[in-house]
Amino acid sequence: MDTAPPRDSGELTFRDATDADVPALVELIQSAYRGDSSRAGWTTEADILQGQRTDPQGVLAVVEDPGSRLLVVERDGEPVACCQLEHRGEAAYFGMFAVRPALQGAGLGKVIIAEAERTVRESWGAREMHMTVISVRNDLIAWYERRGYRRTGELSPFPYGDERFGIPQRDDLAFELLIKDLPAG
Repeated sequence: MDTAPPRDSGELTFRDATDADVPALVELIQSAYRGDSSRAGWTTEADILQGQRTDPQGVLAVVEDPGSRLLVVERDGEPVACCQLEHRGEAAYFGMFAVRPALQGAGLGKVIIAEAERTVRESWGAREMHMTVISVRNDLIAWYERRGYRRTGELSPFPYGDERFGIPQRDDLAFELLIKDLPAG
């Protein structure tokens, strides 16, 4: 893993996750997307998916993968957000993005995604950022489009029957690939 020292962005600190962070990050990711706690924010998937969003094994796999980084975003020493960055040649993949529900809607996500884009340009020379979003998440896709991401129409199937990714509440779920060109900086 390409480990970088913590980077301070105003009152936020960005650092690479360690094995010790896994329980707190699983809780953070779960709280942002599933269950009643997720309804405090706008990124909830509670109406389309129940069950877990991730598990300790999935988060640990990202932490330990030499081609990935899991950025922990802290405020006053407490994790408030995270995101996965994966090196894929000239592109990077952005995933596992979570912001504590009570802090959503205040501009934190914009700061984090900008830092993630800067990080993959500087660390890996990435020219594009890729991500997948559940295709029925129109508000979330619109948010990414306002950040310069474009829909590709390229869909991949949702893993129905694999409860590690949740229990679908509808039968029309798929992941759509979004891409953003990253100018050399």
